[in-house]
Amino acid sequence: MSDTEVFLTVKGLKTHFFTDEGVVKAVNGVDLTVQRKETICIVGESGCGKSITARSILKLIDSPGKIVAGEILLKRKDGSIVDIATMSPTGREIRSIRGNDISMIFQEPMTSLSPVHTIGDQLQEILLVHMKITKIEAKERVLEMLNKVGIPKPSERFRSYTFELSGGMRQRAMIAMALLCESQLLIADEPTTALDVTTQATILQLIYRLQQEMGMAVMFITHDLRVVAEIADRVAVMYLGQVVEHGLVKDVFSQPRHPYLQALLHSIPKISGGGERLDSIEGMVPHPFRRPLGCVFHPRCKMKIDGLCDSEEPEMVMEKSSHGVKCHLYKEGKL
Repeated sequence: MSDTEVFLTVKGLKTHFFTDEGVVKAVNGVDLTVQRKETICIVGESGCGKSITARSILKLIDSPGKIVAGEILLKRKDGSIVDIATMSPTGREIRSIRGNDISMIFQEPMTSLSPVHTIGDQLQEILLVHMKITKIEAKERVLEMLNKVGIPKPSERFRSYTFELSGGMRQRAMIAMALLCESQLLIADEPTTALDVTTQATILQLIYRLQQEMGMAVMFITHDLRVVAEIADRVAVMYLGQVVEHGLVKDVFSQPRHPYLQALLHSIPKISGGGERLDSIEGMVPHPFRRPLGCVFHPRCKMKIDGLCDSEEPEMVMEKSSHGVKCHLYKEGKL
């Protein structure tokens, strides 16, 4: 990375959902930083809080969810620093950030794009909201971006509706929409989940190429560790609403510290497996209403320390300036 300036800092973020059955602590104390031009991947099993963390950054939390603690400090394009966590989710200030400073690609573009408006109208609206340009200038820029993301015959697709495009083309249209205002950060929430393997690879290559051309940072949310190893500069591993390990991808993958990450890496199929059974992580992610005391991973951990892991929450311990782990074992010098 040629520019390591941190422009987004998340401190102690907690996003809870207040239901009739109880409080779901979907995100429960997340700390993250994003540097210019880097790719940071957030990984973990389904239900660990990856997507809610991303949505919290843009204040896109559906009711009854609410950010109850923490800071989301953003250094905007004009150099000002704002705390997104304090903004109204429907206010003018956060709307000026969405699509301008920070953009997001969602998992399923079919449900994210309007079925009753053409692709061109939806993309034009982004530019007309955030930039002082004419409708003709906006259309020219949209056609240019559609061409840049590899959509054939952009002038025809401009007049197309969402249901007239294939899954890959819809995802390309979402990427074009996200990049129109040249955001500082692109959040990609499992953008290849609904696509076939060949199209997945094409979309990943497209995001990487556009990142290099435009100099933006990318926050990539996924559960596929092989994708992480291929595209990431840094990685944050989440479990039950917390970051349990983070660091440079080469350090985290070559020397995984947390038992959860070690178990995830051991469960990846290997070409030379020889028919052996895959390792698996015992148990399931706990029910959100029955969060364990102490370390959130201890009920499934083969290396837990009785009387400590089940009673005291571990602190983040830094092995290097860039590699941290939230685990009593590491603190005790046993990893």
